[in-house]
Amino acid sequence: MLFGETIAVALRSIRANLLRSGLTMLGIIIGVGAVITMVALGSGAQRAIEDQIENMGARLLSIYAGQSFNHGVASSNRVSLRTADAEALTRGATQLSAVVPEIRSSMQIKLGNTNINTDVTGTTANYTEVRNFTIAHGRMFTTGDDESRKRVAVLAYAVPEMLDANPQALINQTIFIRGIPFEVIGVLAEKGAGGSYSNPDEQVLIPVQTAQYRVFGSDRLRSISVEVAEGVPLEQGMVDIERILRREHKIPPGGANDFRIRGRQEILATRQEATEVFTYLLASIAGVSLLVGGIGIMNIMLVSVTERTREIGVRKALGATRTNILSQFLIEALTLCLLGGLIGVLLGAGAAVGLARFAGWNTLVSPGAAVVAFGFSGVIGVFFGLWPARRAAMLDPIEALRYE
Repeated sequence: MLFGETIAVALRSIRANLLRSGLTMLGIIIGVGAVITMVALGSGAQRAIEDQIENMGARLLSIYAGQSFNHGVASSNRVSLRTADAEALTRGATQLSAVVPEIRSSMQIKLGNTNINTDVTGTTANYTEVRNFTIAHGRMFTTGDDESRKRVAVLAYAVPEMLDANPQALINQTIFIRGIPFEVIGVLAEKGAGGSYSNPDEQVLIPVQTAQYRVFGSDRLRSISVEVAEGVPLEQGMVDIERILRREHKIPPGGANDFRIRGRQEILATRQEATEVFTYLLASIAGVSLLVGGIGIMNIMLVSVTERTREIGVRKALGATRTNILSQFLIEALTLCLLGGLIGVLLGAGAAVGLARFAGWNTLVSPGAAVVAFGFSGVIGVFFGLWPARRAAMLDPIEALRYE
């Protein structure tokens, strides 16, 4: 029997039992669709995390005050970062492209009769550039404003709404920070939390020297953000920071650092690992449904072999070989699985797009995942269809003809 005729016979058998064939494919459809959807959700979440890393600054490091030690014993006096440390980094660092000191505290902001409490951050003019902020209205304060200790303020995206005011109308208006009048000169565009502990869209920026001398009355910094120069490994930038700060803090050789250096990627790395594990878990669960679908294929094919025993005997009596019978039933199982896999891929991709459009979830349909899921459905068709096909091929033609 020609191979083309074998395929035609297999397809006619599937068409003759469309309802049963559709129900048989259902397990494969659900399994493949679930795999595509779950992988799309995981890939979308990972892409969102990568976008957050890029948004936060992939080359950005943060320096925080640590614990001082005396002969290996932690001191009760907590070391402070000061503006002098930031100035030393600016002067002496060779591997850094920007240094941004930050003095921050929650304070009362007043506009007219509206009062709110939010973070006030004293920083330098390059804060928005280093942190990838965009000016929506007005301008950022300059180095000259900082050196002159001007009382000017730039509001983050959410602050105007908190003050019940129009962002653009706030430009050149006066707000009071801790009772001190400040002129609003700019409003930032939306940034998003991006995995930070605090929301950067809910802060007020003022020049660091204004903050130090007019508002906070202290040169103690909450943190120092530094940007490692392009092409320089983060580890090399950390070594440069340690070299300068250890000298400034007079830490002897072999002594422990009294400051901490953290990369923005560290904060999101754990989330990314958890997302990957979650994706693999969901994909594994979806893969189980594929196996269940394969078992369903095998059961139906075994039933089909039993129902068509006499037909198999007639075909063998007319000259069909064992290979012909094996190929016919194997093609039937493979066709059911591949067709179910194709429908599953389309449904899974459609579900991922629907979740992104209507539920607002981050999804990313991976062509590689679609190909693997479709190919796996074919493997399941061969694996679970082989036993019924072999059983059909091994039937004795005389016994098959006697079967009622």
